[in-house]
Amino acid sequence: MTETSGTSGTTSGNRTNDEVWIVGATGRVGRGVTGRLAARGLTVVPVGRSRERMAAAGAAAGLPADAKTVVADSAERIAEEVLRQRPRAVVNTMGAYATTAPVIARACTSVGGHYVDQANDVVAVEGLLALHEDATRAGSTLVTGAGFGVLATEAVVAKLCEERPAPHRVRIDSVASVAVEAGAVGAALATSIVDTLTAGGRRYADGRLVASRLGADPQRLTFPDGTSARSAGVASGELVAARAASGAPFVTATSSLAPSTPLLRAVVPALGRLLSVPALRRLAVARLGRVTVKAAPRPREHSWGHAVVEWADGTRREGWLRADEGMDFTADVTATVTELLARGAGRPGAWTPAGALGPDVATSAGGTFVLD
Repeated sequence: MTETSGTSGTTSGNRTNDEVWIVGATGRVGRGVTGRLAARGLTVVPVGRSRERMAAAGAAAGLPADAKTVVADSAERIAEEVLRQRPRAVVNTMGAYATTAPVIARACTSVGGHYVDQANDVVAVEGLLALHEDATRAGSTLVTGAGFGVLATEAVVAKLCEERPAPHRVRIDSVASVAVEAGAVGAALATSIVDTLTAGGRRYADGRLVASRLGADPQRLTFPDGTSARSAGVASGELVAARAASGAPFVTATSSLAPSTPLLRAVVPALGRLLSVPALRRLAVARLGRVTVKAAPRPREHSWGHAVVEWADGTRREGWLRADEGMDFTADVTATVTELLARGAGRPGAWTPAGALGPDVATSAGGTFVLD
């Protein structure tokens, strides 16, 4: 396997070459995206810290033994390599998207390339969407939230609002069914968990994003297949995407990952205040990332995205997106979005997946709509 650290250049005569870089190719989503894109005939280049780990992950994903890799140990180093080597698209699965996404995405726009990530927090999603004008001028397409998180609810909202005026109120609910892999939690997931606790809740009221209590409005959802799960209020990128897809002034979001029991809802605000102290946050992320977990099957057969949309005239519509295991669907979404961009689909700018490619990208990735 060929390692590069600053020697090869762009394909002669092209602004970008035909490569699709996978940042974090040794992680669960990164491995899945690498294998899917390689099977679809794209030129896939793993990007990460360890040549040995990338070689092993690439071989498992079906890449040839002499496949190219790029060794870089930070978002800044990755951005430098993007500017020098000019890939057509970069998929970022490394996490900490609020800090890594703008650095890598700006490098992509500088060479006219595309960018995709799986962010699902308010700060990261809003941060990438803020690059819309830069991306439009560059002819680049930047897509954030390319996973079960964001797309599963955004796509339902967009479907329910098709050919309708902006509704008055939207509620979205995200319930992923995820199989747990044995091993360490890892820094990316640990950071996401701690950030959720410190951010608290959010909702849109009169078109403004305002604070609310994490775990507010707990409920039990019954899915179209008869199974059920609890969910509660949370701040998420899904909230931002639902607002953009609908234009509704009032939007709320719940997730099955939010604390929904009375005890957890009581202690979470105090815990969030403690973890907002930078030193305690770093300690919590480091320790949680080292925690090892046992493998466990997914709790339900399907993952579900849900939306209820209400108009001022009293009209009410409800819909669901049924998907497979949550992490597998995320890999399917990322691979589908990336392939479309690499082959010339999409429109310039910074978007969530349905904004860039329409709500039916969810069915292209394997989801199924169940609409009223």
